[in-house]
Amino acid sequence: MPVGFFGLKLSLGICVSIGLLLSNASFAEGIPAELQGVGVEEHLGTSIDLNSTFKDENGSQVTLKKYFNGVKPVLFFLVYYDCPNLCTFVLNATVDSIKNMALTSGQDFEVVAVSIDPREKSNLAKTKLQAYLKAYDRPAGNIGWHFLTGEQDQITKLSGQIGFKYKWDKEQSQFAHTSAMFVLTGDGKISRYFYGISYPTQDMKVAILEAGHGRIGTIVDKILLFCYHYDASTKKYVLMATRIMSVGGALTVLLLGGYLATSWLRLRALHA
Repeated sequence: MPVGFFGLKLSLGICVSIGLLLSNASFAEGIPAELQGVGVEEHLGTSIDLNSTFKDENGSQVTLKKYFNGVKPVLFFLVYYDCPNLCTFVLNATVDSIKNMALTSGQDFEVVAVSIDPREKSNLAKTKLQAYLKAYDRPAGNIGWHFLTGEQDQITKLSGQIGFKYKWDKEQSQFAHTSAMFVLTGDGKISRYFYGISYPTQDMKVAILEAGHGRIGTIVDKILLFCYHYDASTKKYVLMATRIMSVGGALTVLLLGGYLATSWLRLRALHA
């Protein structure tokens, strides 16, 4: 494929992914007919049905409940494994982000991808899974990755619960969809949406810690979670200056109090 053509498709994909997040009616009127109704409708705080059934990469029938233990967050994807464009970028971006963390899949979080194409089978899911395990390159985390396939009714129900809207483009022979991934809590609640094809490691880490409700990570991670706040307008995590100042103030008081107490004890000893 010519580089220029690839770049054009990538640019188009990025523009569509960002543009479809907008709900402005006048903007929607300018979207090509084949892309109408494609995008994401956020359902933050709602739960997916963990009793939904799919097949794992080995062809075994499973319910989503298998990957949700009530504690570990889940990085969740609605993709299709034969996708020539955005799905690959979304998964690649996730690998690039999480491989730089001390947190490890299988131990601190799970990774679950579900194909939106009912024609795809477990053999393709397994091939795709193996490729991403190789890219992740952390053998200890291999048990935390799961690539699933399913029937149309289950796929439709799941995508509706998450708010992921897509459609089949007959002319292009591929699915029209936006680039997004989702962070779910250990009991199946939608905690965060990530968009685009680049996810800052710090944002991803805070989202995982947040979805873990403070039950995963080190004490340093818990402090990190305390200091960061999710800005819904920019859809990014920002450092909260007021919290840092309050913590800094409290530490200053403690240090000063400790110094004064030590000085008082020394003076008392001298005059004893």
